[in-house]
Amino acid sequence: MKYTECRIFALVFAATLVLGGCGKGEEDLASEAPPPAQVEHEQNGNVIQVGHPEQFPLATAAAHSSRSELVVTGIVAPDVSRNVPVITLASGRVVDIHARLGDTVQKGQLLLRVRSADISGGYSDYRKAVTDEALARAQLERAKDLYAHGAISVSDLQVAQDTEDKAKVDVETTAESLRLLGSDPNKPNGVVDIYAPVSGVITDQQVTDAAGVQALGPNPFTISDLSQVWVVCDVYENDLANVRLGDTAQIGLNAYPGQIFEGRISNISAILDPNLHTAKVRVEVRNPGLMRLGMFVTATFRGQKVEMHTEIPATAILHLHDRDWVFVAGDDKKFRRVEITLGITRPGNMQEVILGLQPGEQVVQNALVLQNAVEQ
Repeated sequence: MKYTECRIFALVFAATLVLGGCGKGEEDLASEAPPPAQVEHEQNGNVIQVGHPEQFPLATAAAHSSRSELVVTGIVAPDVSRNVPVITLASGRVVDIHARLGDTVQKGQLLLRVRSADISGGYSDYRKAVTDEALARAQLERAKDLYAHGAISVSDLQVAQDTEDKAKVDVETTAESLRLLGSDPNKPNGVVDIYAPVSGVITDQQVTDAAGVQALGPNPFTISDLSQVWVVCDVYENDLANVRLGDTAQIGLNAYPGQIFEGRISNISAILDPNLHTAKVRVEVRNPGLMRLGMFVTATFRGQKVEMHTEIPATAILHLHDRDWVFVAGDDKKFRRVEITLGITRPGNMQEVILGLQPGEQVVQNALVLQNAVEQ
């Protein structure tokens, strides 16, 4: 019995030592760990008091200079001064089309052929004028011979000369009419070939196969030089002060987000849209070949006035309830939540602040950490 009692006593003593050692280890770990953040809410919901503010590192808002910036949307449109209509002075029926809408054509390239009755009538008038001129020339030669022999008077010779001169004018006029219609007077043909007057892209087509065309009617084609295009933007009335004639604008294409093109403002409409109160702003842009008519673009205008703004680390910004906030350090271990208005993104993961924060103020460097502590 004595042996058994001793054994039980030894086991109890060992267990006591183990439990005592474990308790001491937990106390040591607790003393080494940072104290938990104690958050006290003030009556003002935007003011927070913490027990250990050193757990939330601060960043100082810095100042930087920048120009005012306006970002609007626009659309690519052709430069109307570079639009060239393809016209025909001969009415008739289309017998062949060699180009279509969207094709790139070169100057002098055959576009379409038209069979025209105007050409037939023009050739008839031209041949009659040539015949009349030959007769008038023969009569003039005979009159000169008669006058040399005293058979006719000077007035009769002058009448013959006048008739010959008028006949020559008729020949020249009818020949020129044929050339204007697109036909060669020396090569009778009832079909007119219509060629491209300039190089470019066909941006409008008003004819199809076997269709009829009218002299000075709707133009069969319109060719546009797209090496220079317009970007037309809608700018609200309140933002018009940020755009000026001659200012540069950066153009970004939705189709090519990584490329930026530079243009210049060439016109600001003097008339506002009565419903939207916006003005059309026209930007002329050099087209490297990527811009297509009708594309949506983003235009960024930078004003002439230099403004001073604040910048802070992007991690110091808390996006909450569709608004942007920062925690500004105050006295007595307090932080004040302040709403701000953001500007452009700056290099180095910095963010521009337009309103709500002044340079030199200190903000919590990681707003999300403090916000999570508040919600616990």
